[in-house]
Amino acid sequence: MPKRFVVAASEFTDLPRFPVGFELAEALTAAAQHLHGTATPDDTMNTAVALAVRLLPDAEHAGIAEIQRGGRLRSLAWTDETVRFAAEPRQGGHTPGHIPHPHWERLWTTPVVRTDDSEADGGGNVLSGLGLRSALSLRLRADRRRLTVLTAYARKPQAFDEDATRVGRLFTAHVSLALDSATVREQLTEAMRTRDLIGQATGILMERLDIDAAGAFESLVKASQRENVKLRDLARRIVDANSGTGGRGVTER
Repeated sequence: MPKRFVVAASEFTDLPRFPVGFELAEALTAAAQHLHGTATPDDTMNTAVALAVRLLPDAEHAGIAEIQRGGRLRSLAWTDETVRFAAEPRQGGHTPGHIPHPHWERLWTTPVVRTDDSEADGGGNVLSGLGLRSALSLRLRADRRRLTVLTAYARKPQAFDEDATRVGRLFTAHVSLALDSATVREQLTEAMRTRDLIGQATGILMERLDIDAAGAFESLVKASQRENVKLRDLARRIVDANSGTGGRGVTER
């Protein structure tokens, strides 16, 4: 699993802790600015979990997890290792593929689910074993294949009431928008890099095979299909080979 940079909630000194009333509107505006100032989806999610602990009443920990149809899941961001263990069965020593939060399945059809007391919940032993009595799970994204969930945790039972739920829903609306924006920016950046890479590879083939741009691109596409390799990866291989960093180029067959 890739190492993730964790943003401490204490870094957001411009945000009051557990704001209410007009202060809440100002805090959500400031939180949105922090979220939209992130560069990548990973940064957005790391910032979101730190902000969740700051904004949601009684929240002590927070994490974001992705659940796939069939129960497979992975942690995407967390405030601390306790949250990571709570979300990931393999890390927590539980059965792989088993969702440790039995109520998460309901998030396919409802935007929020609360666990009032994990010790009183027949399926909440994973949480109670970690000393986490309450959980507030909020849906960030959902499609036919996967579900992305932000969950806040507390060590006391019945920590999250209707007010916390309302704040959570307002906050996750901002998180979802920022996450979508960061995803689009990342995709556009990758598309530009791919375009430049393919352009470099086409130029190399034009010189190497003494053909025009259209012929070089066609050669690249045919080689990609023949070798069952993505066009981007083949282009990178050609550019690397031309610069002497290794890899194989396109050969005519």
